[in-house]
This record gives sequence, C-alpha cells and structure tokens, in this order.
Amino acid sequence: MSTDLESTPLDSFPESSDASLILASDVSFEPIDNVALANLCGQFDENLKQIEKRLDVSISHRGNAFRVEGGAKNTRLALATLNHLYQQSQQMVLSPKQVQQSLQESNMNNLLAVNKDDAKSETLKIRRKVILTRGANQRQYIEKIRNQDINFGIGPAGTGKTYLAVASAVEALEKEEIRRIILVRPAVEAGEKLGFLPGDMAQKVDPYLRPLYDALYDMMGFEQVGKLIERNVIEVAPLAFMRGRTLNEAFVILDEAQNTTIEQMKMFLTRIGFGSTIIVTGDITQTDLPSHCKSGLQHVMHILKDIKNISFTFFDQKDVMRHPIVQQVIAAYEKKERTDT
Repeated sequence: MSTDLESTPLDSFPESSDASLILASDVSFEPIDNVALANLCGQFDENLKQIEKRLDVSISHRGNAFRVEGGAKNTRLALATLNHLYQQSQQMVLSPKQVQQSLQESNMNNLLAVNKDDAKSETLKIRRKVILTRGANQRQYIEKIRNQDINFGIGPAGTGKTYLAVASAVEALEKEEIRRIILVRPAVEAGEKLGFLPGDMAQKVDPYLRPLYDALYDMMGFEQVGKLIERNVIEVAPLAFMRGRTLNEAFVILDEAQNTTIEQMKMFLTRIGFGSTIIVTGDITQTDLPSHCKSGLQHVMHILKDIKNISFTFFDQKDVMRHPIVQQVIAAYEKKERTDT
C-alpha cells in the first residue's frame, strides 16, 4: 500500500475545521485484492458513506485507488481509517459496527498517535474469540486489572467497562489463575417500579443481572455457561448476597456500582480474599438510588484514590463504542450538566 499518511505531523493541523485547509490525498492498496476492496467499500459503498458522514470528507475510488478530500486533519484520519479497515477486510467481513469502532479509534487519534505505545492494543485471549482493546483508556484498564487487586472502571454506557471486565475474568478462569467468577449487581430498579416479580429468588433477580449473562454467553456459549453455573464455578448474584462472605481465588465483578450505598460499597470491597481480583464498574451520572442516598461509587472515588493496589480508570464519551448517536447524546447531557452547575 502507498500513502502520504505520514507526510505531515497530526499536531500541525488545527482542531477546528478551516475551509482554507482543504486537502486532497490519494491512497492505493497493493497488491490488488478485489474481494477485500469490495468488503472495504461495503454494499453500495455503505462503509465509505459512513466514513464520509462521520469525518465530513468526500471519498471517491476506482479499482484500488482512493481519493479523500476534506479538512486537512479529517482527511488524514479518513486515510488512516481506510488503511486500518483494508487490513481487516482481508481477514473478515466488515460490519457497520467494525467501521464505527475504527472511526472511533481515529477520532481518538489512536491510528495516528505519535507515541506508538499509545496505539497498541492489549489482547484478551479466550477459547471462543480474541478481544482487542480499543483506545488508551481500555488498554490501561486491562493493564491495571492484570496488576492490581481492586480496580474501578467509571464512565458512561458503551465504553466496554463491564464487557472487558467479564472478558478478563473468563481469560483468568481458562488459564486456571482463579477458581471462580462471581458477578454481582445491586438489585435497584432503573427509575421505575416493577412491582411483584413471580418465581423463586433466582428468577426474581435474573432481570437485574441479564447484561452480565449476555457477556458470558457471548464469550463462552450458552451451554458452557450453564454447566459452570451448575457447578458453582460461575456465580451471578445480587449484592445483598455478598454479606458475610470472604472470596478467595476468585474474580469478582460488581456492575452498576453507582447504585450502591456507601455501606454496601464498604461491605463489598471488604469481601476480597487471597488470590482474588475485584472490579467495580459504574456510571455516576446514572444513579437510580433515592435522592437522599449518596452513591457508594461516588464516595469511594475520593477516599480510596491514594491507596496502593487500588486503581481507577475513567472513561468519557470519546470512548463510547456503540452507535455514534450514543456519543452525541452523552456529550449533550454532559454539556447540560455543566451549564446547570
């Protein structure tokens, strides 16, 4: 592949869009692989249109030759995204989600990072799949999980906090570094009253724990997860069930921790035993506790920040890997909250 991608440092371009800095750049992919090229463009060029819309550029192509026109900085980001996607297109069928993730990476400057260490990914290897981190915050999150006893992942929905935590737990279990995985959530209704729920205790709390089950099924398969739950190797439980326990050689994840009280958070953190790792995830902007209750997650951010072997990773709207509109929604709410304070 030939490209002028490295000809100008990214930092030399201004952050704002300037009509006087319109740039046209060409890139050719060699050797020619027509299947990969069709995969890169997508049906009716839908992948290219997605890049054009997100980065406000124009992309034209003939065969393996592509031309990108637009603001200087966005043009170089689009070229980096095309390069990254072309490499992927030779190995897998590209989906709109993968295109969005590559666009997200380019928006965070990871594809053009001056410091190459910031652009590398951490890899989580489990039997069913290989999971790559995306962005500096996800990479640092995994690094901390591997080296610290208690880890906090705090930020908005869609940043991969819970998914990567569960993936880390599955990897550790498959490597026999731990004996059990314990997934925990506070059973707090999300702003609405659900009333009486039928069934036994497990059936009553299952709706609150569904996102954790979904992550497990994706990584291990439905049947394998069922077998491990039956053998008590994987336990999914409401937070209230943790009182009085000491958890050794386990990977313990507390999800939706913004809905814990101060007392519940203290109780949970003191469950850690020898050979165990605790991960606490949550979004302090989406607390469902009664107005008179202070979030245990918000409280713990201040009192534990200087303790050795306890780490905090803070995600923001730039780390969101879902549909691009999610990032815009989060940014709008954050802007409104800043103006109200």
